[in-house]
Amino acid sequence: MNYAEYLQPQAPACGTLKTFGFLLIPNFTTIGFASAIEPLRIAGLAAGRPLYRTVLISSGNESVQASNGMRILTDTRFDQAPALDTLFVVGANPIPQKYDRALLNWLRRLAEQGVPLGGICTGSHLLASAGLLKGYRCTLHWENIEQVKEKFPGIIISNQLYELDRDRYTCSGGTAAMDMTLQLVSREPDGAEIASRAAELLLCDRVRNARDQQRIPLRQKIGNAQPKLSQIVAIMEANLEEPLELEELAQLNEVSVRQLERLFHKYLERTPSHYYLELRLKRARDLLLRSESQVRDIALACGFASPAHFSKCYRRVFGHSPRGERKQSPLSC
Repeated sequence: MNYAEYLQPQAPACGTLKTFGFLLIPNFTTIGFASAIEPLRIAGLAAGRPLYRTVLISSGNESVQASNGMRILTDTRFDQAPALDTLFVVGANPIPQKYDRALLNWLRRLAEQGVPLGGICTGSHLLASAGLLKGYRCTLHWENIEQVKEKFPGIIISNQLYELDRDRYTCSGGTAAMDMTLQLVSREPDGAEIASRAAELLLCDRVRNARDQQRIPLRQKIGNAQPKLSQIVAIMEANLEEPLELEELAQLNEVSVRQLERLFHKYLERTPSHYYLELRLKRARDLLLRSESQVRDIALACGFASPAHFSKCYRRVFGHSPRGERKQSPLSC
């Protein structure tokens, strides 16, 4: 299919142009911002007509500096913003110590008016500061999860790539903003086809769904005080096709099996065998969604003796079969 075919008029995703606002907080991350705003423009190309109007909003000055030094000229201040169908807060890195009270009140008024609110990267922190995430599931970048949990203990924070909970749309930042935005496009009437075509234009090989989790580095979970555990996990990750026995892992790392089990229980809250199985199943899931390999071949590549055993383990962890995973995958490109 050539590029020109994408420019042929398609059935509109919705009857009217929707206005998406992007509130840029000083020191915002450009990759999260670009990954959220570009799919809206590309969706219009895929549909053959504009679907979304975007408005760049500042919290103060006319131009806003990103964390990489780039300056973006905004369209308006928050207190002069037009009517919006959705607003995304593009959070700052590092997170500010405090926010302007007038800005928080403006966000609260939008929520009262029923405007869906979203947070990109650390944007969830600002929404939480305004008291707008109580009772909602949300997420943000893994580096900031513990910090926000500590400050807002009543908020449900996951380590998913993104969360779409009623009229709150939050994502962990980076390229996850693209997945989230394409999912929102797909929710519109006739939007699934448009989102799929937009993903192809964006060279996106797969639109990840809300079940996908951020890959939090092991050192973030356990700190630097357990090099032995990090070494054991690295060996596991290097031996997924032919899993090692616990005795072999223990011997390679000069610990007893009992010591090995204690390390995993204390720092990862699971047995070594369970953790090893999770690694293999996560690898299998990635292959299912990113390749066209047969289920039997994927089972063997991830250390399962038979497709039946693989399917049983997969269903127990993910709630459906490997083949069901492929069928449920949204907007697979």
